[in-house]
Amino acid sequence: MKKKTIAATRPRRAGAVSTGVAPETTDAASLFDPVERSPAYTKVSSAIEHKILSRALRDGDVLPAELELAQQFRVHRSTVREALRQLESAGLVARPPGAKRMIVSRPEAAKVASGMRHALVLHEVSFVDVWEAMMVIEPEVAALAALRRTQADLTALTQTSEAFRESPEGDPDSVNIVATFFEQLGAASRNQVLVLAKQSLTQALAPSLARMIDTVPQARARITDAQRRIIVAVRDKNADEARKWMSKHVRDFKRGYEVAGISPDTPISV
Repeated sequence: MKKKTIAATRPRRAGAVSTGVAPETTDAASLFDPVERSPAYTKVSSAIEHKILSRALRDGDVLPAELELAQQFRVHRSTVREALRQLESAGLVARPPGAKRMIVSRPEAAKVASGMRHALVLHEVSFVDVWEAMMVIEPEVAALAALRRTQADLTALTQTSEAFRESPEGDPDSVNIVATFFEQLGAASRNQVLVLAKQSLTQALAPSLARMIDTVPQARARITDAQRRIIVAVRDKNADEARKWMSKHVRDFKRGYEVAGISPDTPISV
């Protein structure tokens, strides 16, 4: 039996005589897809991105002008412009108001969270998936916030809680106020990984929370009470108490959804 080879054909040596017989072909000829050539602007974008992620370029550094970049990369200026547009969309560069040249920037937490929320929606993540993640993350965030908070953090949390308590029933902004309270706790934890991770979860929970907040009796009262107790624990720098009340607060969300008749398996929405 003849052995099959990976290559479907072999190049003929110069001067070789054709036998008139086609070379043996095998299924292995379709093992690989053709290689696609990347547009020049993606290569320019990747090169600049590498400099940023390797910290050769840092936040606030001014990039060379478009014409100079075009000369360095040996491409058209329009290619550089498209590459910069791609990087700007990713939040890695920005153009300050009135400036002619781009500067290196950090993607905003809200932009990162929005992209993550879209990914969660497209993966058909359910409410219970988000709730379980919050049960793991939020109590520890509250505990860290109690240990690391500043007076400014405490003031912001208090003002946000008061804003929620004073918001009228049916106010569409109520959910945003609840989300702000969670975000402020994240900021007080002084942990950027947790801030980025939890913000997308809070955003993912918001649409269904809006359905529940004014449907379930005592939902507003229970949220207000939980916020007040968390603030007291944060004020007293009592990490255990902050962790305990945040756990109760997040558990209350699940009970509220059950009372509102929202199935835990309901996919989250935007």
